Amino acid sequence: MLENSETNRTFWKNEEKKLDDLLEKAISPGGEKAVARLVKQGKRPVRELINNLIDSGSLFLELSRIAGFGVNYPGVDDVPCGGLVTGIGKIHGNWTMIFANDSRVKAGTYFPITLKKHMRAQAIATQCGLNCVYIADSGGAFLPMQADVFPDDQHFGSMFYNMARMSAAGLKQVTLSTGGNTAGGAYIVFMANESVMIDKMSYSFLGGPPLVKMATGETISAENLGGAKTHTTISGGADHFCTSQDEAIETVRNILSNEQPQKIHMQRSAELQPKVSSDSIYDLLPAAVNKGIDVRSFIETIADGSKFTEFKKNYAPGRGDNIVTGKIRIKGLPVGIIASNGVGIIFFEAARKATEWIVRCSYDKIPLLFIQNSPGYMVGSESEHMGIGKYGSNMVRAASCAQVPKIQLVIGPDNGAANYGMCGRAYKPNFLFNTMRGRTSVMSGRSAAGVLLSIEQRKSEARGKPMSKEEIDLFRQKMVDKYDGEAHPFYCGARLLNDRVLKFHEIREWLATTFEICLLQPIPEPNFGNFRF
Repeated sequence: MLENSETNRTFWKNEEKKLDDLLEKAISPGGEKAVARLVKQGKRPVRELINNLIDSGSLFLELSRIAGFGVNYPGVDDVPCGGLVTGIGKIHGNWTMIFANDSRVKAGTYFPITLKKHMRAQAIATQCGLNCVYIADSGGAFLPMQADVFPDDQHFGSMFYNMARMSAAGLKQVTLSTGGNTAGGAYIVFMANESVMIDKMSYSFLGGPPLVKMATGETISAENLGGAKTHTTISGGADHFCTSQDEAIETVRNILSNEQPQKIHMQRSAELQPKVSSDSIYDLLPAAVNKGIDVRSFIETIADGSKFTEFKKNYAPGRGDNIVTGKIRIKGLPVGIIASNGVGIIFFEAARKATEWIVRCSYDKIPLLFIQNSPGYMVGSESEHMGIGKYGSNMVRAASCAQVPKIQLVIGPDNGAANYGMCGRAYKPNFLFNTMRGRTSVMSGRSAAGVLLSIEQRKSEARGKPMSKEEIDLFRQKMVDKYDGEAHPFYCGARLLNDRVLKFHEIREWLATTFEICLLQPIPEPNFGNFRF
């Protein structure tokens, strides 16, 4: 056992080192040369601005940090961090969603992944009731991909639609312009509740000087066309004139200084530290992703006092306990658990138990944590005849309709319909976190290779040219590499299929904080659709 623990620990520490290497590329695009260019413009890197914006010594929960790697757009392989920093920090004690264009990445222009990241942050802000601050320095849409970023729903215009809707719902939209905001990007200044611009640094116009010259023949400077003085003294498109980034940051803080203090809509108990250290996760979780786990031991590392009150512990031994259900507290907050156990295959008994628990927690208004480590629902005639489709669908329906805050944490296989029943991305969890052990895809590489190889062999035989052993081995390995590669947390994180890849030792802190943020909104009354009994 000790040898396996040491092997697991070494493996996961090395995997998280790979994550650190990718993060360094995400937060330092262009290296020191890019920072030097900012300094010449009187600017600082966006994370420094964010650090000054949030309360001193407080956390900044940065989201989707590895977005944009390997997206392979025309002429652009990577868009580090999606060209946009998003995350949640406290301003005068209130959790606030922060957006910041990183002008070091293609002048802050918007690629499809940038838009997806921007609007994912807006969705979280809407769901959790957070004010928004936009640190805007963007060249607008990435023009070579205009058909993919401009005309459709969830394209460029949807950012401003969301701003309008959030403002109408009482969520403040505050923009700090630290650079150029051209064409559609100008609306991020003009549509805010209040906008801050910086002298001889901020510009906002529907058409820049070159376009004005071409369209009207007028020659005008950027400053006179749409600079800070123009919009704060003539057009009224902005509200606050500043002379430096420091002054502008303080102005934004002042704007939000009179907001009502947030409160959690949940009774909170005193926090107890787990009796089992979070560091032990490195020993507990096998390096082999398809190997079964004891999820109760994992739960002990995140639960206050390592206490887990289990629901239906003795139900259907060997089948019903492939999903473990019950209650814990995380930093004093009650949380309902639905967790994959063992190898994680979901039998009909486990699906039935999970559905009942989701419904119970919803009526009790207890938030839910889905700990996902399942390769799918059980197949075969016995399982079908016992109602796996019916009970699996009930589980999906319960996850869909539960109105309590929901968070999914992926710590292993995340395949097939188990992704649905365990509240994957399509089921609108408030937050979705992966780990370096998570693997999200329709099926594992090995399973996909087996299915697709059988099809390929039948086609080859029908053509009268059966596949050789070398061709079989090559095809099988190609499919394994493809499906396992697309399931990897780096691939999924790059495409915003999760909100952050957490290190094992970060899990408890992030769950506690994000559940707190989820509970800033009152929990609606439960309302479930039709179940099949």
